Amino acid sequence: MNTKKRIALVIGSGGIKCAAAAGLWRVLQEEGIVVENVVGCSGGSMYAALIANRVDVKVMEEWSKTLWTSDIMQGYTENLKASKDGSLRFTERSGLVDDSALNRKLREVYGEWKFSDMKMPFKVVATDLLSGEKVTLADGGVFDAIRASLAIPIIFPPWEVNERLLIDGAASDPLPIDVAIQDGADIIIAMGFTLDYRARFRSMTAVQEQLNSIYMNNILNSTYAFYNLAHHAEIFPVIPEFDSTISMFDVDKIPSVIEQGEQAARMQLPHIKRLLENV
Repeated sequence: MNTKKRIALVIGSGGIKCAAAAGLWRVLQEEGIVVENVVGCSGGSMYAALIANRVDVKVMEEWSKTLWTSDIMQGYTENLKASKDGSLRFTERSGLVDDSALNRKLREVYGEWKFSDMKMPFKVVATDLLSGEKVTLADGGVFDAIRASLAIPIIFPPWEVNERLLIDGAASDPLPIDVAIQDGADIIIAMGFTLDYRARFRSMTAVQEQLNSIYMNNILNSTYAFYNLAHHAEIFPVIPEFDSTISMFDVDKIPSVIEQGEQAARMQLPHIKRLLENV
C-alpha cells in the first residue's frame, strides 16, 4: 500500500508479552503497509530490532521460545536473600540476577548488528540511572542498546553505553511515541502492554511488583493520552488483551501471545487503511 505519509512503528515495554509484536508485523506485511522506522523500549526493543531487520515472524517465534526461559534469572533467589541479610553489597552497578545467560542469548541474535546496518531506521529508549533522563540510542552496537533498555532496576545490572549507566527504558517512558513524532512520522502504530495486577500478596516482593505495575500502567496510559491529544500525527494504539496472566517464563503461551498481537492489530487495521486510502 503506497502512501506519501511516513509510518512509524513503536513497540513498548512488556516482557514476554512483547512477542505480540510478531503478530502485528505479520499483519502489516500481509496488508502491504510499509513501515519506515521503528522505535523500541525494554522488551519491545528486541522485537523492534527484528522488525527493523525484516526478520520473519516464524523466526521471531522460535527465538522467543529460547529466550524467555528461567535460566536468565540465575542467582536471583540467592542474591535476594543475601541482600536482605547484608552479605551482598549492593551498588549502582548491581543486580539480583547474574546476567551472563541473558547476555549470551542476546549476543547470539544481535551481537554483530550495528544500527548503521539495519534495513530500516531503528531507535532504542533507555533511562540514565544517575539523572533519570530518557536516553535515545541510535548508533553503535544494537546489542548494547537492547541490553541497556532491558535492565530492569534491581533485577538486572545496569549497562554502560557511551559512559552513561543505563537501565530499563520503561522507567522513563514505556511507550516512546514522542521519539517517532520527533522523527517526523505522520502515522504512528504504537503497540503497548499493561502489566498484570495481583489479587494476593504473600511477600514484600509481591507488594513491590504490584506497585511497579501501578506505576507503569499509569505512565503508559497518561503518555498515550497526552500524545494522542497534543500532536497532529495519527496515532493508532495496538493494545493486546490476554485471557489469562502471562508470566515471564510462559514460553508455551508464546504462540497465543503472537495471535493476540495479530488480533489487536486487525482491530485497528480498518482505521489505518482508511487513512492511507485518503492520501
